[in-house]
Amino acid sequence: MTVVNVLEMVGVSQDGFQEAVREAILEARNTVQGISGVEVVNLTADVRNDDIVQYKANVKVAFTADHGGVR
Repeated sequence: MTVVNVLEMVGVSQDGFQEAVREAILEARNTVQGISGVEVVNLTADVRNDDIVQYKANVKVAFTADHGGVR
């Protein structure tokens, strides 16, 4: 039987939403192995002087426990 665990994270980037999601996944790889998917839950941005200065992506990262799970 395969068990899937979910880790909630916030990725942050100055380059865009896609990069913010990628940052969350890269950070998750430092903690868990066997990542099988990501769900983007919410996208937000910080604005200063009418410009976006930071993109944020709230994500749920799925990983399988049969691949070792937490490092």
